[in-house]
Amino acid sequence: MTDLPPLREVVAKYELAAKKSLGQNFLFDLNLTGRIARAAGPLDAATVIEIGPGPGGLTRALLTHGAKKVIAVERDDRCLAALADVSAAFPGRLDLIPGDAMALDYPAFLAARGATGPIRICANLPYNIGTQLLVGWLTQKTWPPFYDRMVLMFQREVAERIVAGPQRRADYGRLGVLANWRCETKILFDVPPAAFTPPPKVTSSVVELRPREKPLDCDAAALERVTAAAFGQRRKMLRQALKGLGVDPLALLEAAGIEPTRRAEEVPVEGFVALARVLAGR
Repeated sequence: MTDLPPLREVVAKYELAAKKSLGQNFLFDLNLTGRIARAAGPLDAATVIEIGPGPGGLTRALLTHGAKKVIAVERDDRCLAALADVSAAFPGRLDLIPGDAMALDYPAFLAARGATGPIRICANLPYNIGTQLLVGWLTQKTWPPFYDRMVLMFQREVAERIVAGPQRRADYGRLGVLANWRCETKILFDVPPAAFTPPPKVTSSVVELRPREKPLDCDAAALERVTAAAFGQRRKMLRQALKGLGVDPLALLEAAGIEPTRRAEEVPVEGFVALARVLAGR
């Protein structure tokens, strides 16, 4: 990193004003990027996937903290020259992929590139696609998945939804069910708006998700359908909220062992898994 100019100079040189349409907020604080990289460690044998590296602040930190390989997926062509400078400073360790992170088949992509060692996902995710990316990674057909850990930054309110259970009813929802069904989740630390350029209007949080080796057996698509129906009308009792599934909700609830007068926010992850199993005919 000593051979690379400060990030603010890089942004000025390449005229990289953050684009709201791409959900960009650049993180310049070296202490924070280093802290995120350490949270994803140890990295010496790891291949790290980073989404939306921008000018490369977190990319630098991951490489400086020993990542064997960083695969950086960047949609914004304006950032490619700045990232090429990072690649030159760490020969052979940064694999820069121009393109849309939403369009990648990650297991196939990694196999094609010969990725080795444990796979980590570590990113300051673009705000506008962060949740969609996470749901895709949580609902992989093959489990355990292609990654052994995710360390991701979200808006604080999204982070709270990821880690929430029924004991935190205001935050508990579809995202919390999907995340905690297959992963152990926790918020590691917060990042204030002032750490970013431009500063967002909200606090951000770094979340760790570690895949469970043997999550409860369940069809991911069925679980998504059940949670979407239940939390889509969270103020209603489940006997009413689940009518949109196209099956008798009372029979579904009885088979899953759940009282029909309960509301979605009162049902633990295990209850939704039971509903999804019945819906899928397991």
